[in-house]
Amino acid sequence: MGKLADIRWSEKLGKRVVDAYCKLYDVDIDEAAQKGGWQSFDAFFTRSLEEGARPIANEPGIVVSPSDGRLESTGTIDANRTFLVKGRPYRVEELLGDAHEAARYEGGGGCVIYLSPRDYHRVHSPIAGTIVEVRSLPGDYFPVNAIGIKHVPNLFVRNRRVAIIIENPDFGRVAVIMVVAIVVGRITVSGIPAWDVPLGVHTPNLSVEAGDEIGQFHLGSTAVCLFEPRGFDRFVAQEGPIRLERRENRMTSRPDPEELAARDADPAGEPARVSRESDRIPTAAEGGAARREPRGLVVAPIRRLPARRS
Repeated sequence: MGKLADIRWSEKLGKRVVDAYCKLYDVDIDEAAQKGGWQSFDAFFTRSLEEGARPIANEPGIVVSPSDGRLESTGTIDANRTFLVKGRPYRVEELLGDAHEAARYEGGGGCVIYLSPRDYHRVHSPIAGTIVEVRSLPGDYFPVNAIGIKHVPNLFVRNRRVAIIIENPDFGRVAVIMVVAIVVGRITVSGIPAWDVPLGVHTPNLSVEAGDEIGQFHLGSTAVCLFEPRGFDRFVAQEGPIRLERRENRMTSRPDPEELAARDADPAGEPARVSRESDRIPTAAEGGAARREPRGLVVAPIRRLPARRS
């Protein structure tokens, strides 16, 4: 499918295909840097955004969502290094393909962002830091829709995936795992100048700012995010569609340094938890104790990095 998507088409055919696709999936191209004239379906599907379309939140403690899509399966990673996706446990070790790396995320957080056909399909760095490792893992191409998740056991660890590890001195490591779907042709990653990320472990050591582009889905699919405990406290956004600059869509807050120090001093202390409206602490106006608004995760920036050539 990926090679078909790369085939150059005539301007007339391309316009017909894009118009039909946009109508079928309700695609909004107002933010796209290019409004038409794409030379192939892949060029349209991986379209970039125009400069300034997604300003980056410049606040301490803010983490940027790697993509547009639908936020689901927000939760904590337990002592067995698993977290639940649609009620099914997934082992972090299998997602990442590395037991040593998986140990870092025990007690941290995980979430899934599903990208629909109408979404922007470039992936961005949640934090400023360094891409210290890219692990490209083989696998199948099962659909990642509701039917696939229900009927294919351990779907996300059976499908082909690419784990991008970004390190930051304050947040620790954040893993963005790009998981393919039934029609995904390939995945490309910044810092690896290849048509598709070769299988194996790569160490690009590429410095990125929060919001820099780190990869592209060439059709599809799903991003799984994992946070180390020191960079994660709780999810504050409601599960559902997420978009940049929507304050109600902030996803996760980072623990305060004092809380983190207390937690380190008391390993048996209460672990991070998922925050829901039902367990929200009342504000002072509602008769509760005053509380500082948690800092959280916003969505999908646009800066793009060229692939670094050796």
